[in-house]
Amino acid sequence: MISRRDALKSLGFIGCSAAASPLVTTMSFAQAPWENRLAVILLRGAMDGMSALPPIGDPGLSVLRPNLSQNAGAPLSGLFGLHPSLEPLRPLWAAGELSFAPAVSTPYRDGRSHFDGQDVLEAGTAGVLSGQRGGWLNRLLDAVPGLSGDTAFAVGREKPLILSGPFPSRSWSPETRLDLSPQARLLLEIMYADDPLFHAASGDAIEIAQSLGLSEEVDSFGEMASLSRTAQMNQRRASGAKTIAGFAAQRLREDARIAAFSLDGWDTHRNQGQALPNALDRLSTAVLTLRDDLGPIWNQTTVLVMTEFGRTAAENGTKGTDHGTGGAMLMAGGALKAAQFFGKWPGLAEADLYQRRDLLPTDDVRRYSAWVMRGLFGFDKTLLETVAFPGLDMGADPLILA
Repeated sequence: MISRRDALKSLGFIGCSAAASPLVTTMSFAQAPWENRLAVILLRGAMDGMSALPPIGDPGLSVLRPNLSQNAGAPLSGLFGLHPSLEPLRPLWAAGELSFAPAVSTPYRDGRSHFDGQDVLEAGTAGVLSGQRGGWLNRLLDAVPGLSGDTAFAVGREKPLILSGPFPSRSWSPETRLDLSPQARLLLEIMYADDPLFHAASGDAIEIAQSLGLSEEVDSFGEMASLSRTAQMNQRRASGAKTIAGFAAQRLREDARIAAFSLDGWDTHRNQGQALPNALDRLSTAVLTLRDDLGPIWNQTTVLVMTEFGRTAAENGTKGTDHGTGGAMLMAGGALKAAQFFGKWPGLAEADLYQRRDLLPTDDVRRYSAWVMRGLFGFDKTLLETVAFPGLDMGADPLILA
């Protein structure tokens, strides 16, 4: 029997796996009796933290990345710069509403699989084979009495793990394009023939997309007939990021207190200098849309941006980077205490790298998430260390929030 995950991997979408480029962005919401807000943005495909936040003060950068370091961006500090495509966020830094945690990761190591890395990120556990079920946000909310929630998931992708579990959920998805070959559509129909809910939902989604002109003709080789495929895709993704973040802000202005959604397009094995700027543009757009659309509520909001793992410290032969370990985490919002860099920079000398190939992670992305959840909503530390993030030692408070 073929699994859904294996079938999705075989559909042939851009990136090295379906996990790096899902059909439709995932979005989730949860309601709670708090005034503070949290938005979690998952970057699927493994963002290159060393390009988003280039360590321009480390002499190893130009050695490891002779091409990718040429346009590293203007400095934020003596050690770190800011990628040019993230420059729209610089005013947030000046206002004390943007922070970074470089050299972080989940406990996931060595497998370098998008699917497994995302599972660990969203489950909040210490490993792929952990006995814990569901996502860390779901487990956390389910442990607090009297809450309600609703969740949206994407056609062509499993229910988002971060809010999967016993906590109640409903579905919603933004308008999107479905670029499926006839073979892929047939595979979906066959694969979900015995799943009435998904079979009906996927069929309806494809028919609606066609009726609205949201589905392009695809040739027998799986390539869009249009010669401007890349430009069209980038335009759609940019528009989608704004739409998704705008909808999230709308819900956060109303009853929702926690929103989680994903942005794809971060798997940059080749020509990273061309592909990554578009992805970072979308991230800038999403964060600024949240700020603008939330209005005064922005002052009570924290945005956590995280990815499944980082990328190799050295660029590869195709001017890209491969799956690595240590990455970077971005935090934004008016609830932040100040513009800061968190954690310890490990250095880029060969002896300092993880397995002599990756940025060495010096902190756990779950630790920062836990402290933000505690600061925003007052969750008990024991609850965070045992239910949300089993086995986590939160350590000392990094003082992220005001």
